Amino acid sequence: MDIRPLHDRVVIKRIEESETMQGGLYIPDSAKEKPQKGEVVAIGKGKRTEDGKLLPLDVQVGDQILFGKYSGSDIKIDGNEYLIMREDEILGVFSNGAAAAKGGK
Repeated sequence: MDIRPLHDRVVIKRIEESETMQGGLYIPDSAKEKPQKGEVVAIGKGKRTEDGKLLPLDVQVGDQILFGKYSGSDIKIDGNEYLIMREDEILGVFSNGAAAAKGGK
C-alpha cells in the first residue's frame, strides 16, 4: 500500500464474514450490510497534544478491530476498497483468542 495516514488516522481493510446460505436464497450485494470488522493496514504517527507532545496510537498494523456502521470514509486504492478513520472511531480491538474463536479471520 502506498498511503500513510496523517496524525491519528488509520486505514482499515474490511473483513468479509463467511456466509452460509439457508434455504438457498440469494442476497444481492446491494442488500447486504457492510461488515463492521476490519484489519488495520496502515497507521499515522499519532495525535499531538496542546503542549506539542506526540501521543502514539493504541492500535497497530495487523490488529483486527470493530468499528461503527457509519464510521470513516471509503477510499479505493489500486482497485482495493479501504476505510480511513480516526482512531477514536474504533470501538474495540479483538484479542487473538477471540478472533480465532469467531472463525480465525
